[in-house]
Amino acid sequence: MNEPSVVLPESVASGPALHATSDAQSPPHVATRAVARILLQRGIQALIVAALVGTLSFLMMRLLPGDMAFRVAAGRYGYDMVTAQAAEAVRVELGLGLPWTQALLNWWHQLLHVDLGLSAVTGAPVAQEIAHQLGHTLTLAIAALAVSCAIAVPLGFVAGLRAGGALDRATLVASVLLRAMPPFVLGIVLVSLLSFDLRLIPVGASHEHGGLLAPAITLGLGLSATAMRVARDAMAAVTESAYFRFAQTKGLSDRDALLRHGVRNAAIPLVAYLGVQLVFLVEGVVVIETLFAWPGIGHALVHAIFGRDVPMIQGTAIVMGLMFVALNTLVDLACTWIDPRLRLRGFRKEGL
Repeated sequence: MNEPSVVLPESVASGPALHATSDAQSPPHVATRAVARILLQRGIQALIVAALVGTLSFLMMRLLPGDMAFRVAAGRYGYDMVTAQAAEAVRVELGLGLPWTQALLNWWHQLLHVDLGLSAVTGAPVAQEIAHQLGHTLTLAIAALAVSCAIAVPLGFVAGLRAGGALDRATLVASVLLRAMPPFVLGIVLVSLLSFDLRLIPVGASHEHGGLLAPAITLGLGLSATAMRVARDAMAAVTESAYFRFAQTKGLSDRDALLRHGVRNAAIPLVAYLGVQLVFLVEGVVVIETLFAWPGIGHALVHAIFGRDVPMIQGTAIVMGLMFVALNTLVDLACTWIDPRLRLRGFRKEGL
C-alpha cells in the first residue's frame, strides 16, 4: 500500500522555528504588520466570497425546474393546503414575476446595506434565524475539531517517532479506510453502534441530551483521517532533520529535544493543514446535521432548498462561506505565531 505523500511547508523543510528569544529580537511592529496584512487579505477575500456565493445561489435556484411560488406556498401552508390563488399571492408578494436581473440587483442592494432580507417561508429576518442556528453549528464544529485533534495528534506523532513500525502501518490503514468512507455511511454505522448496540445515546437524542456525541465523532473521525498522516510525516521529518540531531548531540535527552525542537516544528504543517480540513468540515456539516437532525445552518440550508426559500439559501450559504474564511484567518494567525519566520519573510519582502 503506497503511503500518501505530504509536502511540508518551507518553514519546516528549511529548519527549526524560531523560539521566544527570536520573537524578542525582531522589531516590535513586525508582528503587527503581519497580522494587519493577513486581516486585509482575508477581508478582501470575504467580500468576494459573499458576493460570489450569494449570486451563484440565486442563479442556481432560478435554474431549478418547477414553480417557485408553488414551492414557497407549500412551505408556508403545507402541500395539502396549497391552491393556485395562494401560489399567485406568493408570486406577487415576493416579486417572483420580476426579471431575474432586476431581482438580483435588488438583492445586491440589500447586501451592500448588510441586509439579508426576510425568509420567503417564515417571514422572519434571515439574519435572526441564522444567528440562532449558527451557535449549534459552531458547537458541532468545535467538538469535531476537538475529536480530530485528540485522535490525530498523539497517534500521528507517535507513528512519526517510530516510522515504519506497527503503529505507523496501522494508522495508515485506518486513515485510508476512514477517508474512503462517506460521512453519511460513517454516521449510520455510529448511530447503529452507539444507539442500538452499546445504548450510549438514545435514538433521536436532542442536543441537550447527548445528541452532540454521535455527529461530533462522525465529523471528527473523518477529519482525523488525513490529519493523522500529516502529523506523522511532520514528526518523521523533524526527527530526521539536522537540527534535531544536533540537539541530541549537544546533550539533550530525546524527551527534551522533542519538546524543545520537535513539537513546535511538527505543529506548523499540522496547523496549516487545518485550512484544508475546513473544506471537509463545512461540507460535512451539511450532511451530518441533516443526518442527525442537528439544528444548525447546514440543516436549515437543506430545508430552505426544498422550500425554494431563496433569501434563506443565500444567507446560509454566505455565512458558511464567511465561516470558512474566518477559520482560515485563524489558521494563518496561528501559523504566524508558531513560526516567526513567516512574519520576518513578509517584513523583508516589503524591504523594511
